[in-house]
Amino acid sequence: MTTPTWDGPPPPAPRPRGVLGLIRIVLRGLPLGVVVFGGLLVLLALRLVERPLFGMSRPWTPFITQGVCRVALVLLGLSLRMRGRAARQTPLVANHSSWLDIFALNAAARVFFVATAEVACWPGIGWLARATGTVFVRRVRGDAARQRTELAARLAAGHALLFFPEGTSTDGRRVLPFKPTLFAAIHEKGAGKVQPVTVVYTAPPGEDAAYYGWWGDMEFGTHLLALLAGPRGGTVEMTFHAPLDVADYPNRKVLAKAAEHAVRSVFRET
Repeated sequence: MTTPTWDGPPPPAPRPRGVLGLIRIVLRGLPLGVVVFGGLLVLLALRLVERPLFGMSRPWTPFITQGVCRVALVLLGLSLRMRGRAARQTPLVANHSSWLDIFALNAAARVFFVATAEVACWPGIGWLARATGTVFVRRVRGDAARQRTELAARLAAGHALLFFPEGTSTDGRRVLPFKPTLFAAIHEKGAGKVQPVTVVYTAPPGEDAAYYGWWGDMEFGTHLLALLAGPRGGTVEMTFHAPLDVADYPNRKVLAKAAEHAVRSVFRET
């Protein structure tokens, strides 16, 4: 089953960067690869000790993931700004603009992502996702009950799971309607809170407003190279909204609407 994609306007064509762009790719890309895959090796080695001691819990390795992602943002020329902070051991829901969200959200908070099963097969990204504890779900009706059970178990273990309820990425300039499906495990848990998070990218001066967006049939490799070759000066701002009390909402659909409203509120400001 293929992952649905947002049918938005055609993405902006990458601007030619010439020799300077090639130099930037090398000077940024090589350190990025060393940091990301070097961090992965350290994480896997530490996990050999962490797993027998703590089982499903991961008290140590998320700090490695967070450190790696913060360095990665610097190498990609992105400044991280935060409004509010992530609540402890609380599931989060966020809008989805790009594969960059993975780095940005991990840099801002120690979270575990919920992603479609197709992500596990992506070269590079899939390995990183599996190693960092991502929960993979399939949009197949027969798997719904099992997946809800798995998500509930991760939540019960204290994992701060992060969902992308839009179901696809966009150009980063809008919020799509939140799908209530993934809210089922949160609502059925019957207690606690869920925290909405708004992710807003600002392009470097002179670049298209959708510079960081990744959607449609855009290829990961091409997009990554374009960002490595481009100028610095972009920002990503995280707004951690007040957590919502799950018990205040009669069902997952109403909960999803409330979370969507909170995330959209920042886009109305920009």
